[in-house]
Amino acid sequence: MTDILIVEDNKELADLLCDFLRAENYTVSIAQSGEKALQLYEKYGARLVILDIMLPGIDGFSVCTKIREQSNTPIIIVSAKTEKEDKLNGLFLGADDYIEKPYDIDIMLAKISGIFRRRYAVDEITDGNIRIDKAGKTAYIHDVPTDMTAKELELLLLLIENKGRVLNKEYIFSRIWADSVSEPQTLTVHIKWLRQKIEDNPKNPKRIQTVWGVGYKFV
Repeated sequence: MTDILIVEDNKELADLLCDFLRAENYTVSIAQSGEKALQLYEKYGARLVILDIMLPGIDGFSVCTKIREQSNTPIIIVSAKTEKEDKLNGLFLGADDYIEKPYDIDIMLAKISGIFRRRYAVDEITDGNIRIDKAGKTAYIHDVPTDMTAKELELLLLLIENKGRVLNKEYIFSRIWADSVSEPQTLTVHIKWLRQKIEDNPKNPKRIQTVWGVGYKFV
């Protein structure tokens, strides 16, 4: 899942904000239209959406509405539209904040940091018989510590955090092995190892499912 999706048709402004966010170690995607934003969100998801209003095609208000129909993902509207009615409309549709352009980048980064700290500062994640202690970097199966490599743990965490969503192989590989010289086949091997550790029957996996020709889905 992408940390932040920037929806902004001004390429220079989007690239500048993207550079600042990546310097803060966020993963970032950019969409320059409402249609593209919804496609990216549907495919990869996002932990935060930074959303312009005046977009080609589908406008930002419509994008906000569509996202709110399926998710409570935090949304920050960023717009040159400064009328009270526009702000109220954005907040009424479910945006968490409405920031006027031009904005101070330090204030923007502080708001983003606050959202991530409040929403995602969770040290433990649980799904069924699987529990992951993020701080201790340990996975428990039926409350029994399970020996996993760092990459196995990262992979399992990524799958659980995107439960029910099909993740394509290229996306998974780019998230887990972005800074390595590993071959794509490494993913297949790690999926096999994970199944051996978390599945009741690794030869007939129920939790990590293969979506042929695409990737994997955690259920």
